[in-house]
Amino acid sequence: MPNTPAAPSAITAPPTARHAEGVSNDEFRAAMSRLAAGVVLVTAKEPPLDPDDPGAPAGEDVGMTATAFLSVSLDPPLVLVSLRNGSRMDDLLDEQPLWAVSVLSESQRHIAGRFAMKGRVSDRLLFADIPYQRGEYSGAPLVGGALATLECRTEQRVPAGDHTLVIGRVLTARVPSAEGGPLAYFRGRYRQLG
Repeated sequence: MPNTPAAPSAITAPPTARHAEGVSNDEFRAAMSRLAAGVVLVTAKEPPLDPDDPGAPAGEDVGMTATAFLSVSLDPPLVLVSLRNGSRMDDLLDEQPLWAVSVLSESQRHIAGRFAMKGRVSDRLLFADIPYQRGEYSGAPLVGGALATLECRTEQRVPAGDHTLVIGRVLTARVPSAEGGPLAYFRGRYRQLG
């Protein structure tokens, strides 16, 4: 019996929406939405516009919500964050090697949503009413009430499709708040465990 292609399923996307490998963007997105992920705020301080001029405007704080963040190595301590190519954070971390991560708690959903907005207002306004302190090495904002904070220095940038994987050496790791559970992202929404 000759091999004949199976009839297309009613739930299969049309061929024009598929990549050469056979999976559509929608199918891939739906499958990956079933993977629960922790939510972090990645932050960095822009360098001054003109470091040689003390009167030049200081750089702004920049922040971005991320769910593609993970531990890579214990020795040396390395973490990885995935950044969309051409995003403000990707552009900044291409020139600024120091950055920070705040692991958000379940009570910080509003922070995650604020920094995940598309077409958002300036980062200065986004940080305006959020309690934070500056990291001693990175100078980046570390969110008050976060379950954990890390300061990092970029070790490697790896192109990966429409994203860049930024691997950072952890310079500081603190657990300032033991209260509450983690903020999670599952099926396209922020969730609490339990």
